[in-house]
Amino acid sequence: MSTAKPKALSAAPIPTPTVSASIAASNVVSGPPVPPLQRVRLFSSGEWEEFTQEWADALRSRYSDVWRCGGAGDMGRDVMAFIDKPGPTAKWDNFQCKHYDHSLRPSDVWIELGKLMYYTHTKQYTKPENYYFVAPQDVGTSLARLFHTPDALRTKLYANWAKYCQDSITKKPVTLTARLKKHIDSYPFDSISFKPVLSVLREHAGTRWHVHRFGGGLPNRPDAPDPPSQLAPSELPYVAELLKAYGDHKKTPIASPVDLTSWGNLDSHFQLSRKSFYSAESLKEFSRDHLPDGEYERLQDEICDGVQESYLEAHDDGYRRAVATTQAAVQLAITSHPLLSVLRSPDRRGVCHQLVNDLRLKWVD
Repeated sequence: MSTAKPKALSAAPIPTPTVSASIAASNVVSGPPVPPLQRVRLFSSGEWEEFTQEWADALRSRYSDVWRCGGAGDMGRDVMAFIDKPGPTAKWDNFQCKHYDHSLRPSDVWIELGKLMYYTHTKQYTKPENYYFVAPQDVGTSLARLFHTPDALRTKLYANWAKYCQDSITKKPVTLTARLKKHIDSYPFDSISFKPVLSVLREHAGTRWHVHRFGGGLPNRPDAPDPPSQLAPSELPYVAELLKAYGDHKKTPIASPVDLTSWGNLDSHFQLSRKSFYSAESLKEFSRDHLPDGEYERLQDEICDGVQESYLEAHDDGYRRAVATTQAAVQLAITSHPLLSVLRSPDRRGVCHQLVNDLRLKWVD
């Protein structure tokens, strides 16, 4: 495999979609005017590669890692999906992105197949287990017929080598030497095919990037879980700050939530705070399942900014500051975030406690 490592994708995050935040929010609520099947035909070639990358990376039950290599020097590999852990001998599939204004024709693929034959022959990368063309206009009848008759595809490649491949693969002509022909003769052409665009769109619809690109609304959000009886490690920072706030309010140290039972209103506030925290945690998980990375953090930023006036006012004690700040979060006008349709009042309060966990808010100076 080439020593130049293509840009790797981890399971998360995936690059932020190219649409702006305001357009994305509008798309989530009402959807764009163009159906997905028509919309992908309006993508630029770069957007089509990003879209294919998003789709392939979501197929984690099949692939361990996905790399996008599109651009100069990719040697005919746009999106590489590794079945095994990436390495020189790893099994992998190739997704070759072709964004044309017409269905793919045989003349559109000879150069790509020429690269595949040449670079696997020279061992600059291993043979992919499967080589798929991915095109928004799908493939035409002539090319589809060739994909279904591998020997005919091989024969046609030979016939078109001089016209499409010989002078276009490298700076030096690549002639059909006996060794290269032997390699092509033995290549499994039945591993070369295409992915129908409707199938790709159907699978992409299950990814967290789909609503950003196509709108259509978020799925129903499940109910948040009830807080466990025992505090989780993730709760300890905001709970410690709440206990300080309660102690500031009562002018006496409060070491444990158990000590709140003698103050009914504080105990009720504590239970409300825990429910709100778990509601916000469930929203964070929902966001990461259905939206690109960074969207939930953008919501946290918006709430943190929106509560500042209430938070910075003079308060009698830390408890009063906590109540005023979470009330401000509940009342905050949020109009342009993709999560707006599933955002609930407990989430807003819970975000404030997450911000305390992150040391961005504190109830007692």
